[in-house]
Amino acid sequence: MLVLMLVAAATLRLCLLARAQPLCRWGCPPRGGVLPGVAEGDQLYFSSPRAQLIKHPCKKNVALYLGRQVFFTTDNFRSSLLPLSIPASLKVGTAELTSAHIADSVLVLVVNQKVYIYDYEANSWNTSLGICVLYFFLFCLQSDMSNSVFAYLYGDQISQTTIYFSNTRGYKFQKFAYERQAELVGSLGGTFYFHSVSQVGLLLIDQGKARFGYSEHPLNSSFGLPFDYNGTLGILITPGQKGILIFWFEKSLLVSRNSGQLVYPVHVREGPNTLYSSISEANITIHSVAANEYELAVLTQENNLYYGSLGILSSSLIKFAGQNICTQDAALMFTDVGRVEILTPIPDLMFPAFDFQKCSVNIQAILMDPQLEVDVCKAELLEGEFDNKMYTIDMNSKLELTALMIPRPGKSLIPLAMVSNPHSLGLQAIIYEDGYTYDGNTKHRMNISLKQQHHWGRADPNFTSSIKRPTGSTITLDIANKEISCVDLKPLVKFFEISACQNNILDPVGLQDNYSYVIERDAYDPSFQGQKAAEDLLVQYKYEKLGCPSLVYWDNPWKPTLELWREGKFQEVIETEFVLLEVHGLFTYTYSLTAQTALCKAQPQNWTTIMETAGDRRPFAWDRENYVSCHDPDNEAPLRWPNVPYQILGGPTANKVIFNQRNGIYIFYISIVDPYYSYCHLETTFSIYVYGAFPLSVILAAATIIPLVAVMLLSVWLAYAIPKLLHTEKGLKFKGFWIYLCKRCRKACACFRGSSSQGRTRGVP
Repeated sequence: MLVLMLVAAATLRLCLLARAQPLCRWGCPPRGGVLPGVAEGDQLYFSSPRAQLIKHPCKKNVALYLGRQVFFTTDNFRSSLLPLSIPASLKVGTAELTSAHIADSVLVLVVNQKVYIYDYEANSWNTSLGICVLYFFLFCLQSDMSNSVFAYLYGDQISQTTIYFSNTRGYKFQKFAYERQAELVGSLGGTFYFHSVSQVGLLLIDQGKARFGYSEHPLNSSFGLPFDYNGTLGILITPGQKGILIFWFEKSLLVSRNSGQLVYPVHVREGPNTLYSSISEANITIHSVAANEYELAVLTQENNLYYGSLGILSSSLIKFAGQNICTQDAALMFTDVGRVEILTPIPDLMFPAFDFQKCSVNIQAILMDPQLEVDVCKAELLEGEFDNKMYTIDMNSKLELTALMIPRPGKSLIPLAMVSNPHSLGLQAIIYEDGYTYDGNTKHRMNISLKQQHHWGRADPNFTSSIKRPTGSTITLDIANKEISCVDLKPLVKFFEISACQNNILDPVGLQDNYSYVIERDAYDPSFQGQKAAEDLLVQYKYEKLGCPSLVYWDNPWKPTLELWREGKFQEVIETEFVLLEVHGLFTYTYSLTAQTALCKAQPQNWTTIMETAGDRRPFAWDRENYVSCHDPDNEAPLRWPNVPYQILGGPTANKVIFNQRNGIYIFYISIVDPYYSYCHLETTFSIYVYGAFPLSVILAAATIIPLVAVMLLSVWLAYAIPKLLHTEKGLKFKGFWIYLCKRCRKACACFRGSSSQGRTRGVP
């Protein structure tokens, strides 16, 4: 599927000039409550000389301060805090923290060459499992789309190092396989998952230059362009999934808008007429860097604050007036759009807790200073109905978006719509005039059509992402010539069948009252191999999940009808390939087609072969990702067993299920396996009731059939042989014998009747 994240729209407040504002409004939190913390244990400290702040990607009030002491807050540093410590029971000793990540409700911390997990909601500590090599640099995926973490040895030779990956918030790691890793040259500067292009990227460092390698087609065919790598660069992936990366060190500040494929230095402006091409040229030393979806702020050791917008075409910083705002422990963070805070921990003289002194900066107020000579924002409004939303575009689907723009009177705007992953998502935009405001300003409407790039038909197939792989992209709509004063103008970044209950075969009330049924041992196999079980199985029927079973006559070949519904609305009947499996291992059914009659060119898959390779996913492991059609000309598996049952339903064949002579409930797992139908894993569980089968006789079939056949054959022979025999000499003698015998029988019978009649007469009084 194509996952689109589109970032918020907001009405612009006019940039009116006013008196110059002081840079900072100082304040400390009120004395009083101290947030819970680990007061006893080994106190953490950060190894870097520069303090840093890590914010939760979703919860705005949750953050981690890294400095000479480490502090964790759930109220955005409003309360007094105890330094974060690891319990003494873990025997850490001197607790040097080298990297940290916030994933959902846990902190992932690298301390003394080991990975520790702190669940701050449960207030519990654990060590991570599955890592064989120690001393890792962790890079957090700053995204609400993932709780994934990479672990690796920073600076190790990329061809020899082992990369670990966790999708369990760091509790358990496993080795990550990167194709052609052994061929790469240079040391490892980082491993990242870029949701904006659905790629894993490796940062390779070699002889003062760095570049990115990527994991998936088509980006894996080449590297990103090299850029200067001076010192150990800190790397930020900005929120919003637009693919913006920020690289920074004391004398270097670089930005990439396409997940590292192109990296450029950030320009610096000091005053109305001075413009430097880089941080080093401006001769400033960076102390702290912060960024949100749209903005960038830099705190320097020279006590200056620089601010810039992360535009879609270029990025630059403007210098604000300096004050005494930078100390060794100062850290920088955005609290909202246009709102920056410089935080400094202050020890309490009476308690072991710390308060945080805050320097709050209103960016909009500072930009209104006439001395900065910042141009007034040309736009009055930029809004769209896709405000900070995520959409799913399925295969062959299309998404239509619309946005409204209003420029200031006499000004012109250059709107620009961009996608972060053009290999995956194709875009077509049309802009037109759509009336006027009450003030006479022209309204401009933009219609944006989005579709999978492969289906637009306008790109070379080698350019597009693999159609079978779900990918993500972000659509951004912004003003190309937007001024830095447009602080508040945020870019628009963004089955009904007859049931057994209705026919009075089953009672719906009884089904809801802890209904259970027995599957006989000869009919099921708990290991799904078609072997008889050792004992009968008692099954509790889950009515709340399955409802009333659908009704199926046992002697009719059957195939379920599948309907696709989305948000309560019927979409279509699904005709493509799917597979079935009875969830308790019932094997009293087969299929109407074999591999040969299904016209397979290669040996088809079946549940047995799938389970052999499924590992932890068995038994229900057959889906669109591992399905290979036996009709695919690229499938080279030879057709060795043409008479095996063909277990795929739907698609190009008329295959159906054939039930054995058995009545009862079947609960089927069903999975759509066609990789070209949908990026979603379409699967469900449903029940049917098979009826109409007479019970099998307990008398052996041979003991009944053989005598019956013998009698029938004898009767046929006699009907043929007797008429011919009567025309022979022996036949005439045989016929005379039976005539003589009949005459004697008649005389005997007549005498018997006469005697009986006389007896009865004499018996009358």
